[in-house]
Amino acid sequence: MNFPVEEKTNGRQPLHIAFGVDSNYFLGMGVAIVSVLENNRGQALVFHVLTPSISDENAARLRQIEARYQTVINVRIIDPSIFDEFADFPSFSQYSAAIFTRLLIAGALHGVADKVLYLDADIVCQGSIAELMAIDISDCVVAAVGDVGSIAENQIATLKLSSRQYFNSGVLYINVDNWMASDVWHHAVNAILASSKKFSFPDQDALNIVLDGRAKIIDSKFNWMYDLFGETASNKKISGDAVFVHFVGRLKPWHDWCCNSSNSLFFKYQALSPWAGVALYPPKNYKEMRMFSQGLRKTGKWRQSTVWYAKYLLNKFFP
Repeated sequence: MNFPVEEKTNGRQPLHIAFGVDSNYFLGMGVAIVSVLENNRGQALVFHVLTPSISDENAARLRQIEARYQTVINVRIIDPSIFDEFADFPSFSQYSAAIFTRLLIAGALHGVADKVLYLDADIVCQGSIAELMAIDISDCVVAAVGDVGSIAENQIATLKLSSRQYFNSGVLYINVDNWMASDVWHHAVNAILASSKKFSFPDQDALNIVLDGRAKIIDSKFNWMYDLFGETASNKKISGDAVFVHFVGRLKPWHDWCCNSSNSLFFKYQALSPWAGVALYPPKNYKEMRMFSQGLRKTGKWRQSTVWYAKYLLNKFFP
């Protein structure tokens, strides 16, 4: 899957887009990649996937995307030894290595690209990225969208951010050289591990501390956040102006226990992807069973809600 970039981009300057995923997020990431390609057919794109491992099946699906869209997808297996220097921190074992993945992106692409767009795997693109690419990030480390509501207010106060800005790290347009010069990787990991209190959003909180005043806040359409569970009963629609729709929260559009019809945006691009027809994920624990019951109740499906509430109780108290 490592084709020469020039061969696949016809000499055009590509935008490098990166993801950091484990096996649970390949479905979401695959759909995200296809959605970007479908809405940006005139733009040369190179994708980078950082992951601890990849199955033969998922590797084959990525090769299908490369062939269909004449793009490049570079898979980079994360060497676990990169975390060895932090092993002596007493708190290191409390965290999954997955939370550090996005912090590795700039280092992995240093010398390959001067700018990279990082995307979470729970994002769907529904527009052109040309306007985002035109944003000048020469004077900052990242461009990102400010988080909203009580989350932002609480985190600004808790983290004591002097800029009075708290950004969501699901979409980061990164100046690679500035990131490396600021040694963001080490400072952010140290901030997580040295914290006397557990961060609410570990890598996101750490990035906000390390990049306080050095992040350019951009329009919300570049990371339009939508909570599928929270909006189940509200009938809130996804903005048509949003370039990237970010499905925040525990409930994802690839969960078969989603009761919010806005997941149809995800299904649109799943149907165009090599993951078309792949089974969605059922509730995997009693917490998700309870959420499914609540979602069914919010949509007036009382009988089904009662059944799943019973399953929740059985799995919680009689595992």
